[in-house]
Amino acid sequence: MSFDVGVAFVDWLRLNNQSKMATPQSDQDRRKQISVRGIAQVENVTNIKKTFNRHLHYTLVKDRNVATQRDYYFALAETVRDHLVGRWIRTQQYYYEKDPKRIYYLSLEFYMGRSLTNTMCNLGIQNATDEALYQMGLDIEELEDIEQDAGLGNGGLGRLAACFLDSMATLGLAAYGYGIRYDYGIFTQRIKDGWQVEEPDDWLRYGNPWEKARPEYTIPVNFYGRVDNSTGKARWVDTTICFAMPYDSPIPGYSNNCVNTLRLWSAKAPASFKLQFFCSVNFFQVVYAMPYDSPVPGYGNNVVNTMRLWSAKAPSSFHLEFFNSGDYIQAVCDRNLAENISRVLYPNDNFFEGKELRLKQEYFLVAATLQDIIRRFKSSKFGSKDPVRTSFDLFSEKVAIQLNDTHPSLAIPELMRLLIDIEGLTWENAWKIVIDTCAYTNHTILPEALERWPVHLLERLLPRHLQIIYEINARFLDQVRIRWPGDNERLRRMSLVEEGVEKKINMAHLCIVGSHAVNGVAAIHSNIIKSKTFRDFAEFYPAKFQNKTNGVTPRRWLLLCNPGLSDLIAEKIGDKWIVELSDLRRLNEFANDKNFLNAVMQVKQENKMKLAKLIEKEFGIRIDSCSIFDVQVKRLHEYKRQLMNILHVITLFNRIKKNPSIKMASRTIMIGGKAAPGYHMAKLIIKLFNNVARAVNSDPIVNKKMKCVFLENYRVSLAEKVIPAADLSEQISTAGTEASGTGNMKFQMNGALTIGTLDGANVEMKEEMGDDNIFIFGMTVDEVDELAASAYKPYDYYEKDPELKQVIDQIAGGFFSPENPDMFKDVANSLMHNDKYMLLADYRPYIDCQDRVAACYMNPHEWAKKVVYNIASSGKFSSDRTIEQYATEIWNTPVAKDKLPAPFETPQREQELIEQGK
Repeated sequence: MSFDVGVAFVDWLRLNNQSKMATPQSDQDRRKQISVRGIAQVENVTNIKKTFNRHLHYTLVKDRNVATQRDYYFALAETVRDHLVGRWIRTQQYYYEKDPKRIYYLSLEFYMGRSLTNTMCNLGIQNATDEALYQMGLDIEELEDIEQDAGLGNGGLGRLAACFLDSMATLGLAAYGYGIRYDYGIFTQRIKDGWQVEEPDDWLRYGNPWEKARPEYTIPVNFYGRVDNSTGKARWVDTTICFAMPYDSPIPGYSNNCVNTLRLWSAKAPASFKLQFFCSVNFFQVVYAMPYDSPVPGYGNNVVNTMRLWSAKAPSSFHLEFFNSGDYIQAVCDRNLAENISRVLYPNDNFFEGKELRLKQEYFLVAATLQDIIRRFKSSKFGSKDPVRTSFDLFSEKVAIQLNDTHPSLAIPELMRLLIDIEGLTWENAWKIVIDTCAYTNHTILPEALERWPVHLLERLLPRHLQIIYEINARFLDQVRIRWPGDNERLRRMSLVEEGVEKKINMAHLCIVGSHAVNGVAAIHSNIIKSKTFRDFAEFYPAKFQNKTNGVTPRRWLLLCNPGLSDLIAEKIGDKWIVELSDLRRLNEFANDKNFLNAVMQVKQENKMKLAKLIEKEFGIRIDSCSIFDVQVKRLHEYKRQLMNILHVITLFNRIKKNPSIKMASRTIMIGGKAAPGYHMAKLIIKLFNNVARAVNSDPIVNKKMKCVFLENYRVSLAEKVIPAADLSEQISTAGTEASGTGNMKFQMNGALTIGTLDGANVEMKEEMGDDNIFIFGMTVDEVDELAASAYKPYDYYEKDPELKQVIDQIAGGFFSPENPDMFKDVANSLMHNDKYMLLADYRPYIDCQDRVAACYMNPHEWAKKVVYNIASSGKFSSDRTIEQYATEIWNTPVAKDKLPAPFETPQREQELIEQGK
């Protein structure tokens, strides 16, 4: 049954629910059809089956009689990984021989999600794998769902880093992602009685088949100690290292050719060991950083880059003084303290708190990474017979370091320390190398979120680095004095050292001074940091400041998560869009093609039905797949204004209760996201939404027109199911608070319309698609500033708007918490007496805009056209475009869009390399 744009949208959807579409195609069934993934070759299917069984038997030591679904997943992962290994090695060989400029992306977060499907897609073996498993009686979707999300990120920052790694590999850049291998990722969110409860995310419980430990590259990282100036040259000392040396002994089985290994570790002190250091008042700590490498395959180009994550390891199994005194428990506890550095990801609540463990994590990352970068730089082939590079003159030509926010900012003083103290360079030469090498991406303009480390903490933990920061600051302020003599207020504002009750180091200022490029992540955000946040610096360094609007990878966020739409697009314009997303612009010519509109909306309806089925299974809520799927999924924070969404829900609730026969488009409101464990207001907002949802879903009158769902434990793998099914994307932050956003781009790419403010990337989305294809409401950045300057009075809006007044009174009076009428008084008081993010000022424009959304949804032809225009205009928001701009405008290196030869394409050369031991 086709989509008839001449009948009411809802009527058509309900008719389709009674048709064969009531059982939507699975992604597995769809992939068995001819699609952009190609037809599986018989030899590929046979090879995959053989490899799968080999890994089941020889890697997992199981057979089909005792194997579990998890065993099958691991066998499949190892099978797919085998297709990666040759390309991975070949890529690194190519980089060694050609010695291109290396790009190092330093980020405290990499929100990778699942790897299996993404890897199969980028290698082009998805269809063959589907068919092989089908022939073996296994369901690939069931195996895919076994994989744990690699949740090493809080949200947008970490997910952006993951998209960037995908694009860097697809564009053939010699790029490396560096981060921390947290034992526990972002917490697992459970909802109990409406409240968020945090549980550990033990993502490594069953192991990770995608990573390879590299103990041979383990690196020492020092903390505490003191600075010794006795020789006239500063040195960081009293950070003695104790090495652990392994001794392996064979344990043979009896007459069965089985030989196991007993590995015993022996503690070895270095030659410079001095016993008195153990009694020194200058406390020290040494931690080892062990790297774990994960492959990052590019799409269809045989390039496999590396993400290297560091895990903290104690240098030995005991401290000598504890061992000698017989305090075994203290020795073990001290070892655990050392390894706590990589134990858990800090939840991001956008409120900076100077915790020592967090500072240790940040330094741990940059110290290990920079030692690794210098090691690779020295050993790289560069047209010389010298075994290693001895000169750093070419360092900035061969190395680019991108700092993803201020978290890796200590890379600047650490690189200075290595170049001056270890390599013997002068300050002037070292500083030029640092500036030419480092670049900084700013991700926030919220003052409370900017990192400022207390001087006393740095002085104790990293004394040499504090000295270097002081010297950087002194030399920088000398330059400022020359430019603006006598302007002491400007000196105060621009200083890296903030004076006050507690002296602090401003890490954003350090990044700006120590980098050759500073970029925002959306045009409006970049303008704000130049005109407001870092105005003094933009005047001093006008050439440093740039814009690089964020993007997302179309491989994961369209090709993979929405196979129905991907195939439909490919039927119309081919599959070039997978690597050239701007090609989607060609879909504009089909915006009035009735058959194409039918097909697009049928795909959307299939996705909605699949999500409805998932929600009923996971959360026990039955929703109407013909309703507007109104979705807001992102971290819970007041500036993102999930609370305003809730005000709209309550407004609709009141309208339906007042007039049960009201004609309106039925709506399912979904909110998902995690609140930082210590963020009281964000957690209270989650509780409020769940209480409102309880009232809505249990009311026999209201629930016929509206349902509410909180998407518990929102994560990448759930996003891949939610985003393709969404009709409406809520991007409603206060203008001037959201740096960019990337969720908005994913929704647009998948045909959801946006309701939003002129904030972040919404502004550029509007420019791309036209005013008629996005629902914009609310104040602009300038209007927000003007209202704040004129003493904003939220109570005035409350008094003038009867609907708003009723909503606030219900929240304050306990209507949604009869068991505890005062439960949400903090929410009501924050709106009435503070309203920092101006929800009440934007309430009426938001409600009116939502009414326009509902009216448009009831006009299926207009809605479908807007959907097509949204998809067609999403080409700008590919992370490929973003990375190409970084490469040419910041890293000064070309992208390489040509494919590398696959390992099997040159068997003679392959054999030569094997014989050479390469």
